[in-house]
Amino acid sequence: MLETVDMGKPFAFSSTVDAPMAAQLMHYYAGAVTRVDGSSRAPAGGQLAYTLREPLGVVCAITPFNFPLLLSMTKIAPALAAGNTVVHKPSPATPLTALKIAELFQEAEIPDGVLNVITGPGVELGETLTGHPGIDKIAFTGSTSVGQSIIRKAAGTLKKVTMELGGKSANIVFADADLDAAEELAFFGIYYNKGEICTAGSRLLLHRPIHDEMVERLVARAAALLPGDPRDPATLFGPLAHRGQFDKVSSYIEVGEKEGAVLRTGGTGWTPEGASSEGLYFLPTIFTGVDNGMRIAQEEIFGPVLSIIPFDTEEDAVRIANDSAYGLAAGVHTKDLRRAHRVASQIKAGTVWVNCYNQYDPAVPYGGYKASGYGRECGPESLESYTQTKSVWIGMD
Repeated sequence: MLETVDMGKPFAFSSTVDAPMAAQLMHYYAGAVTRVDGSSRAPAGGQLAYTLREPLGVVCAITPFNFPLLLSMTKIAPALAAGNTVVHKPSPATPLTALKIAELFQEAEIPDGVLNVITGPGVELGETLTGHPGIDKIAFTGSTSVGQSIIRKAAGTLKKVTMELGGKSANIVFADADLDAAEELAFFGIYYNKGEICTAGSRLLLHRPIHDEMVERLVARAAALLPGDPRDPATLFGPLAHRGQFDKVSSYIEVGEKEGAVLRTGGTGWTPEGASSEGLYFLPTIFTGVDNGMRIAQEEIFGPVLSIIPFDTEEDAVRIANDSAYGLAAGVHTKDLRRAHRVASQIKAGTVWVNCYNQYDPAVPYGGYKASGYGRECGPESLESYTQTKSVWIGMD
């Protein structure tokens, strides 16, 4: 419920996705502790050498407002499993679950200083932490522009950094796909968490033969989805997280219309009947007639705004999907197994979902290409990024 109150995430999801997966991450990395090991080597010359993997030291985790609990744990769990201590700076808009985690650590009698939470103004704290000589690594999730500024600041003290940044993911539906399933996944891909998710399938690429049918299906479905009180277990679509985000999403509606895209549904805020104020509800929105060069197709809106783009051939689909500064995720929907593997291998993104979307597991790495960042969260790959390797040579003469 704290997660729901903090950022408007429907309780239906915070209780079934975010909280359980946060626990799963702790379980997974608790089991991974014994796998932080080295190896023996046999160098030429008859000497003995072996490697040790050691903690980096102090890790600063900087997390965003859209998945406050889950994205905190994707950093805290592997950092602690590798033997580091953590300073966590949550988004100033959503600090409640970060503070609750700290309380739970105290209840579990984790020694003081192992997990530290600092709340307050994002820019001021972020600059202080990223430039602090006592911090050995920055693990950041957020916008590409902020990530770039952190990298520049961290370079002064040669900190290690991992960056999980923005996205403009292409979700490709071929004519031979199961259209009922593709409709469900395309809808879920953009409107899950109100579109406030880096992997949102915000560019829907539809094969020309099924374009019109899929558009009509999705427009009708989006028009029927009304926001609601996120504390109500029946609500599947809540308000945006804060006023700044609401204003940003709103501004892109005018941008899209000026560029010549067709607003098919949504595009405005919404006030619940009988409410005393308008709140931060934004209706599910769909643009058609979108060219991939438009701003609404190239820039991360981070809200419930879907841009639909037609394509004619498999080659067109891959070209359009890769024509983006970002490379976080993508989706491919087809019954042709060879096509699925072929397209997945050609898409420049850190994750490709085939006939599914927004699937995650603590054991499977997650991260981006290009402007979507570098480094990986989850899986053993994440654990490796929280350690450094020492080589030990033993003279045998």
